[in-house]
Order: sequence, then C-alpha cells, then structure tokens
Amino acid sequence: MSKIILMADGAVLQEMTLSKERITIGRRPSNDIVIDNLAISGQHAAIITIQDDSFLEDLGSTNGTQVNGQPVKKHFLQNGDVIEMAKYRIKYQTEPQHDNSAANYSDATDTINTLTQVIQDTQNTQVYNPSEVYDDNIRPASLKILSGTSSGKEMHITKAITTIGRPGIQVAVITRNAQGYAITHIEGDRRPTVNGQTIGTTAHVLEDGDVFNLAGTEMQFSLK
Repeated sequence: MSKIILMADGAVLQEMTLSKERITIGRRPSNDIVIDNLAISGQHAAIITIQDDSFLEDLGSTNGTQVNGQPVKKHFLQNGDVIEMAKYRIKYQTEPQHDNSAANYSDATDTINTLTQVIQDTQNTQVYNPSEVYDDNIRPASLKILSGTSSGKEMHITKAITTIGRPGIQVAVITRNAQGYAITHIEGDRRPTVNGQTIGTTAHVLEDGDVFNLAGTEMQFSLK
C-alpha cells in the first residue's frame, strides 16, 4: 500500500498510509493533512487513490503545487515522487506490486492498468462518469495495439475505467457507461489524438474503429 511522508527543513512531520480513496492537503483543519502555514491554501491539493494508482490534483491553490521541481495541476504519482508546497515536501512511496493481469504488457510504452472506480475530478477536465447510468448490456469493446513491440496485442475493456499510457509522460482514461465509451486526457503536456485530431479537455466519445495515439503508441478501439 502507498504512503506519503510530510517533511519540512529535513524533518519528518507526518506519515500517512493512503487507505482512503481521497485525501486533501491544506491549511484548514478539515483536511486530512493540515499544514498551518499562510503559504498553503485552505484546500491546497488532493490525492486520489484507486487500487494501486494515485493521482495528485492541485485544487486551484494560490501558490501552486510542484512535483520533482515541475509545476503541475494533475499528476500520476510514481514511487519516489516529491510533492512540493512552499517549504514543505511530501514524498510518495509505494510497495512493489505483483501484477499478473493480461493487460500488463512488458513494453513500457503500452502500460495498461484497469481501474474499477470513478476518479473524482476537481479540475476543468471532465471525466465521462461511468457510474451515472451504468449498463451491463452495452456492447463490449477492446483495444488493439497497432505499433511498438506489443503490436497486435488486444485487451478487452470490461471495467468502468481503464487507464492507458506512460505515467509521467502521457496518461488518459477510457470510461464506459450506458452512453458508450469515451477517452479523457489526464496527464501530460500533449493530449492524445483520435483519428489524427487532438482531443479537447472534456471527454471525447469513441466510435467503432477509432485510432488514437497516446505516448507514441497507436491503438484501435473496436466494438464487438
């Protein structure tokens, strides 16, 4: 299980295991991690954890949030990442996980992990919410990798949310509900392209046969 370590001036102030789906960090007493400093906003940032994956979101803070020295609004956390808020440092640590999923391909450019809950988005990006009108009768779908060393491999989409991409480079989610399937950009300076067109900040509805490029890898979406 992952944990975070709050530090200031080299001293450890607090450790917390990420056992909740969502924790908040800020100056207000209602936060899970309270930092009583005027440089920290009332509700500064949040960490959302779903299974073994954690996302950091800046909640519109006044002085901003950085990860490993780079300003971020949303970031897919990786082991060893250091979150910076004013003079405070929060180190993210996770234990190695053994994953036998058929979706966990050896090619790092084709990383695919399945999530089963909704990411609670607090920024401008709007995730196509699979819990609103979930329908088991929707046509099944799959992703087929078209480039790279894993070309030809196929993964069936069976969960409400599936994350794809390379953490730290480019990450997106594919969501599934009664209205169909959609892809939403989560992390990275460049957004994915679908059929050669860059998607916007909101969820992009996928159609049978769509080809999208993510982190340099081409994949095709197919309805069964």
